[in-house]
Amino acid sequence: MKKEMKQAALDYHALPKPGKTAVVPTKPCETQYDLSLAYTPGVAEPVRAIAADPEAAYRYTNKGNLVAVITNGTATLGLGNQGALACKPVLEGKAVLFKRFADIDVFDIEVDAPSRDAFIDTVAHIAPTFGGINLEDIAAPDCFAIEEILRARLDIPVFHDDQHGTAVIICAGLLNALELQGKKLSGVRIVLLGAGAAGLATIQLMIALGAKRDHILLLDSKGVIHTGRPDINIYKRRYAQATDKRTLTDAMLGADVFIGVSAANVVSPEIVKSMAPKPIVFALANPDPEIRPEIAHAARTDLIMASGRSDYPNQVNNVLGFPYIFRGALDVHASSVSRAMLVAAVRALAKLAHEPVPAEMLRAYGLTHLEFGHDYIIPKPLDPRLIHTVPPAVARAAIDSGVARAAYPAHYPKP
Repeated sequence: MKKEMKQAALDYHALPKPGKTAVVPTKPCETQYDLSLAYTPGVAEPVRAIAADPEAAYRYTNKGNLVAVITNGTATLGLGNQGALACKPVLEGKAVLFKRFADIDVFDIEVDAPSRDAFIDTVAHIAPTFGGINLEDIAAPDCFAIEEILRARLDIPVFHDDQHGTAVIICAGLLNALELQGKKLSGVRIVLLGAGAAGLATIQLMIALGAKRDHILLLDSKGVIHTGRPDINIYKRRYAQATDKRTLTDAMLGADVFIGVSAANVVSPEIVKSMAPKPIVFALANPDPEIRPEIAHAARTDLIMASGRSDYPNQVNNVLGFPYIFRGALDVHASSVSRAMLVAAVRALAKLAHEPVPAEMLRAYGLTHLEFGHDYIIPKPLDPRLIHTVPPAVARAAIDSGVARAAYPAHYPKP
């Protein structure tokens, strides 16, 4: 980052007052009567109502529109273990995105926990405050156990965005890329480089959408995850293949799809050239992808390419997912985020990219034309239709999969 940009970023966070978020009241408190309603004695009435019926909290408090974004700071935005406090700017930023795109309020919570179990207990103990929990920037493999245990203990959605948010956007773009290339998910060979949170969640979701487990090769920094390796944890072992392939070069020979959630510049033009006809490359390492789009396109003119960067077409950006998934989940008082809800989000995003692009979005991006095709397989973050498209799909899936405790909202479009 250039020196001027670094200073601009620091000034943005420091001025005119520190931080990016604030808490503001939603009810008047100007008179003695207002005060008597806001606090004692009037506040006793909703207290009694909630004590008698916990679901009343959704009516009388902000629980139904409040998400906790929680971290232990062990995997801070690609910077590694920076500690809980240093992760606070990231979580404040996440709060801004929740509010900007889905009008969801957030408390950012940085937990300096001495152990994984202490972190889990902390989150579980404060969970009654919230309508949902967004886990953020937690290193693998602990992130898997943390989410699994909290999902079992709590009756509100627990969602690790680094896993499932990333997976949803990848899969939405992949379905559209496959359509354009004339291929089906059930028939393609997929190479996925990066066996952390995003990679493993993406495999799970691809399989739920119809990919064949034995058509997927997973790699970590030591090579192919195969059944003969003694050094892989239980989460990686679920996707180990009986294969003689050992390196990325081996794996990519004849592959239809490459998905990278790993490190910069690890894919060469020669590797891309070895892929099957009409390949798909999602190089998602940030800020520098596994292979730069211009290099990949030079190697293969029949390629569809996506990256994690906003300065190239087809950006895989989590903001397309988490605000809207939570919006739909909160609006039906969901007890969890089911696999069906994630699949619904994938299909809603994929479908939206096929629709004519509104003029206001073109203006937002300084474009004169944009339509579904090789350079537009995923909706863009400033698309105003996202809030009207993804939450209803997620809410309907929550109801259909049995995790909703409220009816389909009357203000949503009819399904």
